[in-house]
Amino acid sequence: MTGLFIFLGIFVVLIAWGIHIRNNIVRYFNATKRAWAEVANFERQKVKTLEALEITLNQYTQFEKSTLEQVTALRQQILSLNVDHTDIAQLQQIEKMSKELIRSLNVVVENYPELKADTLYGKMMDDIQEQNENVGAAISIFNRNVEVFNNQIEVFPNNIINTMTLSKKTIRPFRDNLVTDNFDYKPNF
Repeated sequence: MTGLFIFLGIFVVLIAWGIHIRNNIVRYFNATKRAWAEVANFERQKVKTLEALEITLNQYTQFEKSTLEQVTALRQQILSLNVDHTDIAQLQQIEKMSKELIRSLNVVVENYPELKADTLYGKMMDDIQEQNENVGAAISIFNRNVEVFNNQIEVFPNNIINTMTLSKKTIRPFRDNLVTDNFDYKPNF
């Protein structure tokens, strides 16, 4: 009889331990989804500033059309970012477009001193810079959550519990290919 109680005790502990592992996997997956939603939210906040920037740039009739088209294209790309589905490739494209737009705006401002003197334009550029910093911070948080989640589903025995109950796949972290291409050092992993 004592052997049965010991067996049942061990069985209950193993079941509780398995449930705990499963719940942690779900918890970290949800944290990763939330972090992705925050990245998308910060990107979407740029849209308001980009719309105001478009209006301001339209006031300068001699302003280069290509830069205005870049603003419009970036705004449309951000609006199409799916909050519910992690799309790293689309986020990489948005970040690339943001950097190209900032570069173009900085060049164009040199050609149009009256635009540089426009206080509304200056405020919008500051807003865009701040929003880019917020996106960068949100991406860092997202990548940390991805790392924790991926570790959760890959280590033993969590991988067994995941395979048996949830079948969650690893999530790809965000990588800025433009930046990493410029590094001489490449880790061997």
